[in-house]
Amino acid sequence: MPDRLVPDDTVPGAFAVRFGDTSQSWVDPARPDFLAFEYVQHIAMVLDHTILDLPPDDRLRIIHIGGAGMSVPRWVAHRRPGTAQIVCEPDVELTAEVRRKLPLPPRSGIKVRDVDGRSGLTAMPDAYADAVILDAFDGSQVPGELVTAQALDDIRRIGRGPELVITNVTDRAPFRWAKRVAAGIAERWRHVIVGAEAPVHKGKRFGNLLLVGSTTRPDLGGIRRESGKLPFGYRWLDGRDVRNWISDAEPFTDADAEPSPEPSGSKLWFS
Repeated sequence: MPDRLVPDDTVPGAFAVRFGDTSQSWVDPARPDFLAFEYVQHIAMVLDHTILDLPPDDRLRIIHIGGAGMSVPRWVAHRRPGTAQIVCEPDVELTAEVRRKLPLPPRSGIKVRDVDGRSGLTAMPDAYADAVILDAFDGSQVPGELVTAQALDDIRRIGRGPELVITNVTDRAPFRWAKRVAAGIAERWRHVIVGAEAPVHKGKRFGNLLLVGSTTRPDLGGIRRESGKLPFGYRWLDGRDVRNWISDAEPFTDADAEPSPEPSGSKLWFS
């Protein structure tokens, strides 16, 4: 298999993680605070306006389902040193290449486990994690088994405190697949917000959506203000708007799981 970490000719020391023509990550180890992809920037915003606002003496635990170049774990380690992070990434060849070309900084608090997401979640103890970030793709699709009711039950089981879950998915209007994932989240977490670029929300193109669930209310006003400053800010739904958006969608189960739709003529970003 050819190398998937491709040097960025314009930024010495930076690499893009690529699968064919698809960009899956971009990392500059000298600047872990720089997040190139818009959806990654919005994951950071959600973290900043939820659990990263907790008292600094609280040692947070964050689980990442999907690793690639580990741009979000690196950002968290920079933003809040001392955070304990576990990355579940089954692609051992990619992880080995990342370790060789983009080694994690010493004492980063980031541990990588060579396991798939469901196995990694099953192995976690109860009430362990403050947040779970699900950003895993098999090629260009989110594996169906990661977003079923049973998988979400496991995420809820290992949660503690605010019990935050952030899920990066891809879909296109009318969002039949994404709404079923959101329905499962809404059944398990009191507060749900859904974010995407306006053209994606309006059905003009295929793209990324962030589905967020938590037991405490996110600072959505802060997220919206920060998002509005970006060239490609997100439109965020909450409360009744989310419920209306989900409508009568039913959560996936292990019995009827299916991967997210294939991309259709749009550029999208993965971890």
